[in-house]
Amino acid sequence: MKTRDFQVIIIVAIISLALSFWLSGVFFSSESDRSQTVETAEPITADFPDTDDRYFNEDAFNPAKEVEIGRDPASNPFRGN
Repeated sequence: MKTRDFQVIIIVAIISLALSFWLSGVFFSSESDRSQTVETAEPITADFPDTDDRYFNEDAFNPAKEVEIGRDPASNPFRGN
């Protein structure tokens, strides 16, 4: 290829780039599409509200406490009774 061919290819590429950039702005994107409003988040604080004494007190049920009702006869099922 000759030097003249490279110059023509570069000029066509630059014109195509500029034309496609301009046309995409006209057809696909408008100023209202590019600017949107969003919610702002509340800042996180280290304050923690006090617990409700109706539910968290000394007499309340403790779900983390292990409860055993009787002995399990199959506590070791692979023993071969």
